[in-house]
Amino acid sequence: MAGDINHVVIVGRLTRDAELKYTNTGMALTKLGIAVNRRMKQGDQWVDEANFFDATLWGKRGESLNQYLSRGQQVAIDGELRQDRWEKDGVKNSRVTIHVNDIQLLGSKNSDRSSSMNNSGGGE
Repeated sequence: MAGDINHVVIVGRLTRDAELKYTNTGMALTKLGIAVNRRMKQGDQWVDEANFFDATLWGKRGESLNQYLSRGQQVAIDGELRQDRWEKDGVKNSRVTIHVNDIQLLGSKNSDRSSSMNNSGGGE
């Protein structure tokens, strides 16, 4: 029997500047917000519906890319879903975030959507 699969690949734009923090042990933690548009038909016209996701990038990669991860920047993220669980005031809470394994910068935050999609450069 095959094992479970947990793999996410998305391309979207950052909704805020990256937030670089450090754990008590000194490990770098970069938090990202990303918006991904889903195109759907409503009546006779096509509209974009925005979906918003939180993502976390650990280690030196997040430290070095932090200065480039600003609001509006288009990125490609490859990772896996993680469910964070905690209890506060006796209430159990949870949220699903993307644990980033790989991230690539695409286009620029100032380029429009069509020119970003045609831009094959970007990298780190």
